[in-house]
Amino acid sequence: MPIDRLRWSLEHCEGISAESLERVAAMGGSIGIQNRLSLDGEQYLARQGAAAAADAPPIGRMRSMGIPLAGGTDGNRATSHNPWIAIHWMLTGETVGGLRLNGDANLLDRTEALRLFAHAGARMSYEDNVKGTLEPGRLADLAVLTADYFSIADEAVKSLESLLTIVGGKIVYAAGPFSYLSPPLLPVSADWLPSHHFDGYRKGGPAVQRAPIHPNQALFMPRWPGFECACAFG
Repeated sequence: MPIDRLRWSLEHCEGISAESLERVAAMGGSIGIQNRLSLDGEQYLARQGAAAAADAPPIGRMRSMGIPLAGGTDGNRATSHNPWIAIHWMLTGETVGGLRLNGDANLLDRTEALRLFAHAGARMSYEDNVKGTLEPGRLADLAVLTADYFSIADEAVKSLESLLTIVGGKIVYAAGPFSYLSPPLLPVSADWLPSHHFDGYRKGGPAVQRAPIHPNQALFMPRWPGFECACAFG
């Protein structure tokens, strides 16, 4: 397929330069934004300084240039797979420790943050014609949440959970008042995954539990001090 027909993307881009943003825009590229700094923001601030941390990534400039964006978590690699932790970071610019890093120009409102995780993400995977929006003919995957995302306080967003998740018309998860509909749990596919060691996320506090360091990751830690992302170990 010709390159001008591909929906190619750069990921993370916390420290992307103005020149590189111009190149991405000129080539019709897109950018996937993950919330690594919601967990590692304090370290980034110490290494790069306040000005760089307030613009990491420069979401405001990306949007003003018309670069397509999508939200993600880089789950089980750089941060938690919980999308609400990521969305809270996009709304507030705060780390899970409560430190405000992102500048106002890089924050999103509730609708735009949710759109980055829905239709924008579907566009990157060539599925925007079948999912990502609520309209006739689209896939009816849905989740019943513990609270109304659009009316709760910003701080409460990161504690949102699904009580009922339906994919392809089938219930794949159920809890609380829907527990009686819960299907059997799937086996954990890798012993180092957080879900193998922890039963969900910590309740009643801002911290997100992490899995213990896997021996294969520990081998590389001295080479990249300060990095906790396994994707830096290639």
